[in-house]
Order: sequence, then structure tokens, then C-alpha cells
Amino acid sequence: MNPVSEQYRPAMSWDRFWQLVERLGVAEDGRVNCADLDDACEDLAAVLAEEPVEQILGFGERIAEALFTLDRAEFGTLPVLGMTEPGGSPFPQSDDGFLYSRAAVVAAGRRTYESVLGHPERFAPFTDLHAEAVLYIHEEAYEQATGEQCEHVTFHDYETCSNEAGWPRVFA
Repeated sequence: MNPVSEQYRPAMSWDRFWQLVERLGVAEDGRVNCADLDDACEDLAAVLAEEPVEQILGFGERIAEALFTLDRAEFGTLPVLGMTEPGGSPFPQSDDGFLYSRAAVVAAGRRTYESVLGHPERFAPFTDLHAEAVLYIHEEAYEQATGEQCEHVTFHDYETCSNEAGWPRVFA
């Protein structure tokens, strides 16, 4: 599903990652109350904290890779659903908003994530959703498990426009 280089081998399998994500209980359309998502992320962090540290960091690697894969111009240039500029033109996603929308796609689970890839129209409903708490699940789990702050830097950078292949006009 996602390309993996020879030097990059996360400890957590994709199957295990998606099993854990399912525990968030987010509907396939990504709609969830923010407080409920925050609670679900805390619960998942507690479950993940019981795993070996390599698995906790592997979860973080999988989140980063999934977000990196969604970091594409065809998704990031979509306007925010239901919002317009004062003059009536479409309201663009901010860099952070786009990141949090990608996190909402991941939180909605494997089937939603895989169905969105290559289909911007399926990403569009997520442009007004923000699942920022998903980004910190592995960090919270790490802190619970070790008593230390997580200093791990993931192999994939998931900030907006980090995926050069996904933004060919920007990096041409």
C-alpha cells in the first residue's frame, strides 16, 4: 500500500496500526465530536502505552507515513467545505487545517483512508474536519510508558508540502 525504503522498517505492521486506529471509533465520514475524539485518543494512548516502546514508535511512524502519503496538491488545494471568502470565492485550507484534515481521514480508518487515495472528491468532505489529537497519540503513549518526553523524529515528515512528489508544481 505505501512505499517503504530499505532503511525504513517500522516495528508496527499496517494491519496492527489500523486495528488500533479502529479503537478511536470514528465514523467513516470522519464526523465526531471533538471532545469524544480527544477522549478516544487518550484511551488509545493508554492501550498503546502497554505495548513495547518499539511498537509505540512504530505507531508514530505509521501515522507519519499515512499523513505523508495524503500530503498531495490534489487534496491540499481543495477549498474548505462550506466556507467562502467575504467576496464569495472558495476559502482555502491553511497548512495546519490541511494537516488536521488528513489526520481526520486517518482517524476514519483503513477503508476510508484507502478509498480517498487518488480521489480528491472523497477527501473534500474532510476539509472542514480537524483531528489534531490523533497526531499526539504515540507521544502520549511513549510518555506514559517511559515517563519521558518523546523525542523521536519520524522518518516521514508529514507537514504540508513535505511530500515533494505530491506537490510537483511547487517543487518543479
